[in-house]
Amino acid sequence: MSGHSKWATTKHQKAIKDSRRAKSFAKLIKNIEVAAKLGGADLSGNPTLVDAIQKAKKTSVPNSNIDSAVKRGSGQLGEAVDYQTIIYEGYAAGGVALLIECLTDNRNRAAANVRTIMTRNGGTMGDPGSVAYNFSRKGVISVTKTDSVTEDDILAAVLDAGAEEVNDRGAGFEIVTEAHDLVAARTALQEAGIDYDSADVEFVPGLTIAVDAETARKVFRLIDALDDDDDVQNVYGNFEVPPEVQATLDEDE
Repeated sequence: MSGHSKWATTKHQKAIKDSRRAKSFAKLIKNIEVAAKLGGADLSGNPTLVDAIQKAKKTSVPNSNIDSAVKRGSGQLGEAVDYQTIIYEGYAAGGVALLIECLTDNRNRAAANVRTIMTRNGGTMGDPGSVAYNFSRKGVISVTKTDSVTEDDILAAVLDAGAEEVNDRGAGFEIVTEAHDLVAARTALQEAGIDYDSADVEFVPGLTIAVDAETARKVFRLIDALDDDDDVQNVYGNFEVPPEVQATLDEDE
């Protein structure tokens, strides 16, 4: 399992409770509002909005909430909330590097909350640039494994659409592209009749470190706490969980 995969997409996520579900909805709605504000409400000309809406629908966000978010973001209901993207850098157990991506309307609140969560869960904040140098913005597409879709099928679909690599992540495949090739690769999958779970621009680490079971538990605990905060949208790390460690973690559940 790759550490840069967002906590919400790892197999360690517990069944979503009502409170967590509400937080997830709020973050998805926020993404839709920002996408609509930046690119407008016309889906044909705003692929970022298309992906944000698709992700929300896959998480069962009601259509009425999605429609309202598009209208708010595009200014159809008056002035939209001014969200800012802020990246914080830090470290988890075992020297695991973290990039914490926030989308907030209050920088001071976001900074204070992230610092508190890091301190209370065994993490430390890093100076600007101390972690970011090891991460690059990449397009990442996730496809769930099925009997009808093989790795060769995916390779054939995306090889000429800018895909840099296709990785087997156990329960699914991960397609990595340059950020500007994400839409082309996603479109190629659709044209090949291959459904995808998510298509996002993410921070992908250049170098990763393998973690043992105890370190992985601490890292996941910190990421989970960060993910609970309303302002935190995504958390990326430079860790890898070896198969034997993954098996041990599976026994915990």
